[in-house]
Amino acid sequence: MVDSTLAQVGKNLSQAMRILEDGQSGQDVATVLHLVHNLIHEGEEEEDKPSQHRMQNVGEQGHMALLGHSLAAYISVLDRERLRKLTTRILSDTTLWLCRLFRYENGSAYFHEDDRDGLVKVCRLVINARYEEYASEGYAVLSSKQPVIYQSASGRPGLGQHLCSQLGLPLSSLCTVPCNTVFGSQHQMDVALLDKLIKEDKEAGKLPLLLIANAGTPGAGHTDKLGRLKDLCDQYSMWLHLEGVNLATLALGQATSAIMAANRSDSMTLTPGQWLGLPAVSAVTLYRHEDPALSLAAGLTSSQPVAKLRALPLWLSLQYLGHNGIVQKIKHATVLSQQLLQKLKTLASIKTSDVDHSGMLFEVEDELSSPVVLFKFSQEMSAASSGGSVEGYCAGEKEVLDTFNRWLGEQLLQLVPASGMDVVELEDEGTCVRFSPLLTAAVLGTQQGDVEDLVEKLSELVPVMSSTMCLRQDFREETHRHSPSLIYVEELSWPGLGAVRYEPQAEGIDESRRKQELEKINTELLKKLQELDTDIIFSTGPEFGTQENCIFVGMVTEDVDVSELVNTIATLGRDIEESGRLLENMTEVVRKGILEAELQLQKANEEKLMEEGVMRQLPLVGSVLNWFSPVQSSIKGRTFNLAAGSLDSTEVTYSTKAQTGRPSLQDTPTSSSKRLPGQRLFQRSGGAGFDSFSETSSIGQAEESAGEGSTTLSSSFRPPTPPPAPEENSQPASDVIQEKVPESSVQVNAQVEAEVETEEERQPEGQEVEQSER
Repeated sequence: MVDSTLAQVGKNLSQAMRILEDGQSGQDVATVLHLVHNLIHEGEEEEDKPSQHRMQNVGEQGHMALLGHSLAAYISVLDRERLRKLTTRILSDTTLWLCRLFRYENGSAYFHEDDRDGLVKVCRLVINARYEEYASEGYAVLSSKQPVIYQSASGRPGLGQHLCSQLGLPLSSLCTVPCNTVFGSQHQMDVALLDKLIKEDKEAGKLPLLLIANAGTPGAGHTDKLGRLKDLCDQYSMWLHLEGVNLATLALGQATSAIMAANRSDSMTLTPGQWLGLPAVSAVTLYRHEDPALSLAAGLTSSQPVAKLRALPLWLSLQYLGHNGIVQKIKHATVLSQQLLQKLKTLASIKTSDVDHSGMLFEVEDELSSPVVLFKFSQEMSAASSGGSVEGYCAGEKEVLDTFNRWLGEQLLQLVPASGMDVVELEDEGTCVRFSPLLTAAVLGTQQGDVEDLVEKLSELVPVMSSTMCLRQDFREETHRHSPSLIYVEELSWPGLGAVRYEPQAEGIDESRRKQELEKINTELLKKLQELDTDIIFSTGPEFGTQENCIFVGMVTEDVDVSELVNTIATLGRDIEESGRLLENMTEVVRKGILEAELQLQKANEEKLMEEGVMRQLPLVGSVLNWFSPVQSSIKGRTFNLAAGSLDSTEVTYSTKAQTGRPSLQDTPTSSSKRLPGQRLFQRSGGAGFDSFSETSSIGQAEESAGEGSTTLSSSFRPPTPPPAPEENSQPASDVIQEKVPESSVQVNAQVEAEVETEEERQPEGQEVEQSER
């Protein structure tokens, strides 16, 4: 069997070769554009939810950026002198505008595609400046004093390793500085500890070279103490480089003092394409250095005019937007962040303190200009559940909260796609939901109405998450009460009430047969639970879960009767197991019944032969004799009653045209709990729950496929559907469930009766005539 990836590669290669062979004489523009269109949209028809792909909102400023790429290719064919003048003007104008916009005086600019490339070039510049013989001796000069690059523990993952790889430095040249543990934000670099590390490195004969600080950490958006770090760098003659999303706020009229200290840095990397929604616009590294020769040696400047055309798309876009347009876009992102921050403070169970490690929200140090909002769901441990106690309810409590927050982030992104919500994993806080409009608002077109929708959906999801968290212990305890038939499965990666597995109680079977029975029963049990009239989602669990043959119960509201829910699961599982045993026993009973019927029919035929004689058995002679002298047949039909396991005569059936005798299994009375009109299954009487919740909720567009091998996390919750109008003769759900097995028994009863009668029809033709005359 060929691997699917290799097969796809082979298919693409064949198509490319065919296009090459067909295009030896060239193809028109329309054909080439049609081919590109097909490649872009290839496979969208096979995807279940193509709407989940977020397409960038390319406005007019985006069109200007795209136009810049085309113009750059056109300008590159001009004569060398005209090209030199034009590229120099474009580069100088763009550099001047950016330095004024972000308050970075007397700076130079380097434009690069990879946002890490600017830092690499800056490091080469510092190495050339600190090691005077580096240009002639190369890396040999570094052995006398090993350079050291310092970075924050909350910095961009893999950045330091990339630097060492590009510069040819050992990993021992990289020093990671821990963040604060006592005072200040836990995402800010510990300045005192950095000072200590620098002193130790100098005493060891090393050369402190460069410090990478954050003006907005990748995860939490926190800003280091830039002023103190710059003073420390000046003390040890180190280079200070900054990066982070908060650098965008330098363009605002009222930037905070913490951010304003960034203009003292030696270099900083900006990503205006993300902030302004400009597609395919290069990143920019602003730096200050007086020696152009060293900048040229480091690769920060180039003598090739074509290399300067990287600034053309940004040059066009900045002119189109203007200073006010740029500031307005950045200010709009900060306003969205503050709007969400203020709304979160009014929601229940949401805390706005970064001091409390179990709090709901972690803010940066200055709320007035922070473009990043980071929050997480955290259940109140003092909130008591309806039955069990939440305290110490689960050894993996932190993992469960991380799972719930991961589900929350995915739900918010699905319900409000324009919000651009994402999920981040932090070392201390765990899984958090992040709103960073500076990185997404310009691309997705996020507006204040989207933030209002986001808060509305969040206010609907949080109570459901809280009630589910409170009822998890009740669910566990109720499941243990039904042991050993029900086994509670600890699955920390499932955002819901929990998971159970029905264990068959059959004895004396081998392990392989037991696994088959286990899978069969739980599969059928899941199917029956999904058919129930309830708002609770039942599924096979997370797609990459470790547990198999389990029933995963999704999110629930506070009015759910957990005892009734678990009891229903156990009852349905027991019914499925007993019906399976009944079918197995029925097979043997039916086989014996058929053998007994064949023996009785054979005996009846022998008696008939002795009674009527041999002549009546001949086809032609027997018909004539029967016409002249009919005889009364004594053969009776047989019917097999599964309920009693006995073989009976059909004489009564033929005489009355209706089968009587023993009562049918369908007549057996059943008992079930009665529900009030409009009350959903598993809902306690008088609970508002889903009925009130569904009035404003539009959640739950997740589709549940019965029998599929996996489900997504977003399918663990769905909105309620209005209850059907009560009918006079309507039966409760439990009655219907209990009557399925007897109904199947009656059907098999009729089938066996038909088989027995078929044996009778196989008798000679003369016997058929006699039976037809009866």
